[in-house]
This record gives sequence, structure tokens and C-alpha cells, in this order.
Amino acid sequence: MLTIKGLNVHYGGIHALRGIDLEVADGHIISLIGANGAGKSTTLKSIMGLVAKTSGQILWNDKDITNIPTKEVVKQGIVLCPEGRRVFPDLTVEENLRIGAYLRNDKDGIQKDKEWVYELFPRMKEREWQLAGTLSGGEQQMLAVGRALMSKPKLLMLDEPSLGLAPLVIKDIFAIIKQIKDAGVNVLLIEQNAKAALEISDYAYVMETGKITMSGVGKELMNDERVKKAYLGE
Repeated sequence: MLTIKGLNVHYGGIHALRGIDLEVADGHIISLIGANGAGKSTTLKSIMGLVAKTSGQILWNDKDITNIPTKEVVKQGIVLCPEGRRVFPDLTVEENLRIGAYLRNDKDGIQKDKEWVYELFPRMKEREWQLAGTLSGGEQQMLAVGRALMSKPKLLMLDEPSLGLAPLVIKDIFAIIKQIKDAGVNVLLIEQNAKAALEISDYAYVMETGKITMSGVGKELMNDERVKKAYLGE
């Protein structure tokens, strides 16, 4: 579905991505794990057209989307839920969700997807008319994911969805990510909580200083001694 071939990105004098190859197969949760500064977020931003590529190719269903504008990437069905939630604090929950559907004009479909988001996140329904800035961190993360889903993505990319959240909320978020996949949305997940990410991943990549250094089935990587030592605290 999504294929990255030999992708290179430079920031000034920094070689941020060093010829990475990555695939997101249909019907999968794919995780990208690694330390801060490894290039994980840059990878997602590259896919979205938010950073310039030096070389390499990004294919979506065999179509070259390497250099198309971000708006066109979203139209293709690829959406990024960014690190830090980035909700609109002075708008209500419902208004934030409607912004997620800004490229759509199928009124009935938008309403149906809003109801689905409220099924996934019942707390959002309870707070439909509450300003997003007054929500807790966990609630804002739920809203950010819900807003991304309102664009009707075929590939949902999540950048650190558990960052700064309480353990119980993290458990809920990861359970919902699995439900999203079961509903037919493919997921590419960046997550510092490597254990939680690998547990739900069909496949995963390990990134170090701009390179993919390991890859494999999520649960197999959990048992790899190098991964245990570097990312699982064992």
C-alpha cells in the first residue's frame, strides 16, 4: 500500500534520513520505534509533504506521491495525527471534529463518521460542546485521533499518541488503535513506549540516526535481545 524507497532528507547540514526503505501493507499496524532524534517524525512529515526530500521515492498504491502537496496527500487518504495533539483550544470538541472533515462534502458520511468517533471515544460525545482547551491531556489525545479519523483516512499515522498520558489512558488509546485497524484503517505508529507499540504491531521497524537498522514481526522483535536492551529496559 505505502512503499518508501531509498528516502533521504537533509536539514541544513544534517542528514536526517539516510536512504530508508519501509512498507505499510494493507490491513496492518506498523510501528516505527527508536530514540529521540532517530528520524521517526521526519519520516512521517516526509510522507505528508511537510519536509523536502533530497532523494528517494514514496509510493501509495503504486502511485508516486513523493513531491505532491500536503493537501493532495490528504486527498489520497493519508493523514497525520501529530505529536502534541495540536487541537484548536478555543473551538469545541464538535468543531474540532468538523475541521478534520474540511476536504469532504458528503454530509451524510461526515455525520456517520462523527457518530463512529463518538462510539470509539464516548467521552468526546459527553463533551461535545466543551472547548478543547479545557479537556485533559488524555481527552485531547482522543480528540486529535478522532479529528484525524474525520478525514476518512486509509492510512492513519500517529506520532507519539501516548506521550505524557497516564498508564490507564495509554491502555485505552492502544485498545482503540486496534479497533481502528479492525475497522479497515491502516496504521503507521511512532511510539517511544516500545513495548506497547510492539504488542499491537503486525510488523515494526527500528530506527537509529536516520537509518532502519532492524525490522520484523512486532512480537518477534519484542523477544530480540538487542531490542530488549535498547528499548524495553531489560
